[in-house]
Amino acid sequence: MNQPWWLLLITIAGLTVVTVVTRAFFLIANRELPLPDWLRRGLKYAPLAAIAAVVAPEVLMKDGHLIQTLADARVPAVLAASAWYFWKRSILGTIVIGMAVYLPLHIAMGW
Repeated sequence: MNQPWWLLLITIAGLTVVTVVTRAFFLIANRELPLPDWLRRGLKYAPLAAIAAVVAPEVLMKDGHLIQTLADARVPAVLAASAWYFWKRSILGTIVIGMAVYLPLHIAMGW
């Protein structure tokens, strides 16, 4: 780390500019930007796709490989949480049920 101090300041300033511009982009335009209908419909699914992209590898993989056994606390937790969601359509309940199944299996049984 023998970088000059001014290079560090330039890096911090550049990251600050990028962060401010990307987070305030919707405030910069004077009017609403028109979006095609197909893009507007597709953007409705972006949060769900992001959650699935984060959760799926955590649930289905261990140490970079697919889970090979059902003796893993994540499998029954996901099944219980999914069943709860499809029954009640409650996100908070889904999280609570999933953790209520996962924690005892993971801590007490060592799964």
